[in-house]
Amino acid sequence: MAPQAALAFSDLDERAISPFLEMGAYEYLWDNDAASFKSIAEKFAAHPNAIPSDFVPTGKALEKAAYVRRVFAEAGIKNFGVRVHGAGEYPQKLRVAQHPVELLYYQGWWDLVESRSVAVVGTREPSPEGLARTRKLVRHLVEDDFTIVSGLAKGVDTEAHTTAIAAGGRTIAVIGTPLSHTYPKTNVELQKRLAEEYLVISQVPLSKYERQDYRKNRLFFPERNVTMSALTEATIIVEAGETSGTLIQAKAALQQGRKLFILDSCFRDPKLTWPAKFAQRGAIRVSEYDDIKRHLSTTSHAD
Repeated sequence: MAPQAALAFSDLDERAISPFLEMGAYEYLWDNDAASFKSIAEKFAAHPNAIPSDFVPTGKALEKAAYVRRVFAEAGIKNFGVRVHGAGEYPQKLRVAQHPVELLYYQGWWDLVESRSVAVVGTREPSPEGLARTRKLVRHLVEDDFTIVSGLAKGVDTEAHTTAIAAGGRTIAVIGTPLSHTYPKTNVELQKRLAEEYLVISQVPLSKYERQDYRKNRLFFPERNVTMSALTEATIIVEAGETSGTLIQAKAALQQGRKLFILDSCFRDPKLTWPAKFAQRGAIRVSEYDDIKRHLSTTSHAD
């Protein structure tokens, strides 16, 4: 396994870019109470070659960057990185999102974002059968050399990450909190391990997250589902209720031109209407693993 990637201040593209400065500028853009991924994406869409620091006074950006570094240090985060749209190793496949993020925080093995990857997601309250299906599915995907991507939530997400590790595979967590937080708290040790040996990604602005109400912070979770879909070749839903946040990722996958797989057991639940609705829009019903394998490409997804 590759060593932990440290914060790099020397990434270069066509113009010299300081990740430290851009990190602070990104945080400053979120200081407006009305700021959202939509409003920020629209700002950058109107200025296609802009980077965060083009909109923020340098002094203000450096203040915010110092704040982030201090809070992360207090939380025990010694090494972290950022990826900025317009520089270095920002994953261009994220631009298919309706409101693509301009900056990502990460800990761990960044190269995993370029590996073949599939998102395995589902309810936070899975049935025993759902957990068993998750384990079986992930083992097959690992055998076929896919990186398992999920959201570190309770339930299917946790089972997907832990099964990938146990099977000797690779896994990425796309979280709905800043790197300095863990949700649920029961996954603190799992998040630490992923950050040290695999990869943890966050698009959540620390400063805004720290100062606003937890009820507003909940909105960051569905936004990370959109990013998770864009990052991967396909999304597979194991089990989900009618109001599950997983369905936000399902919708995003179809909008982004990604493959969406839904396990057959979801269709056989008489209480659920969403599987048939998504199937009508192009989702693939999965009765056995070969239904997934047959539809996945043999090379890495690239846009």
